[in-house]
Amino acid sequence: MARPKPSLNALRAFEATARLRSMTAASLELSVTHGAISRHIRSLEELLGVPLLVRTSSSTDPTPEGSRLAEGLTAAFNLIDGSVEQILPGPLTVSCSATIMMYWLIPRLAAFHEAHKNIDLQFNMNYDQVDFIRDKVSIAIRSSTIAPPKDVVIKELAREWISPVCATSYAKANRLQKPGDIANCRLLGTRTRPEAWSDWLDELGLRQDVRIQESYEHFYLLIQAALCGLGLALVPTMFVLEEINSGRLVAPFGSIPGKRRLMLWTAPHVATRPESRAVSHWLMREMSTTANMCAALGSVDA
Repeated sequence: MARPKPSLNALRAFEATARLRSMTAASLELSVTHGAISRHIRSLEELLGVPLLVRTSSSTDPTPEGSRLAEGLTAAFNLIDGSVEQILPGPLTVSCSATIMMYWLIPRLAAFHEAHKNIDLQFNMNYDQVDFIRDKVSIAIRSSTIAPPKDVVIKELAREWISPVCATSYAKANRLQKPGDIANCRLLGTRTRPEAWSDWLDELGLRQDVRIQESYEHFYLLIQAALCGLGLALVPTMFVLEEINSGRLVAPFGSIPGKRRLMLWTAPHVATRPESRAVSHWLMREMSTTANMCAALGSVDA
């Protein structure tokens, strides 16, 4: 006699719960009630004859057997979703950090839409790891410090260039002429790159203590602080080219190549789509132009 097979709904409910470590989160993702998730998982455990989850007051964790089942189910559902995306492709979704979106991508979108009227784009704000299937992302711009997903198509966009920048009035008041003059400045940084100032000094061959007076969560906040005259901010040059060209900010020591590179990740299930190739080609061309503009700022000898 054939053994009963678990229902697809039960497998979906368990996979989401094991991945999210929460029945509540799973119910929200699948748009069903908490009770339905619980019943599906209970029926699956009864059918398989093994406990799949360990429930505590603060979390729901898979057992060893549950972990093995969840791993296989996640891969299987990703394969199903990817296959459907290939047959019924929707708009391409580009994922990048909010700062890249604000200062680099949005200012170029009008030109993109003018050149590619038949391509619809959606956007995902994220700068960390990404699940292309679950997050419905097609293309991602990421730092080379972030580990890419398995099977993703990877291309290098450009090397990152770094510049200390400040308001024009701040540069004049502090008589910024050479990199060593930062000793007299209020240094601004980001919490995600606490060693950025030390790395910049190392690249210039300078040895001096660094004290960050103010640290911000995101580069767009750091740039705003510099615009408001709060101090000298160290930022990727690509974010502030427009502000430098307009005179709202100055880069008193120019720009130097940083340690990081920007990478382009493309989901394997959309990599061969003509629209995906067009977007990738456009991003690479625009980023190359931006990198050349950053390099053209030059640098000041230490």
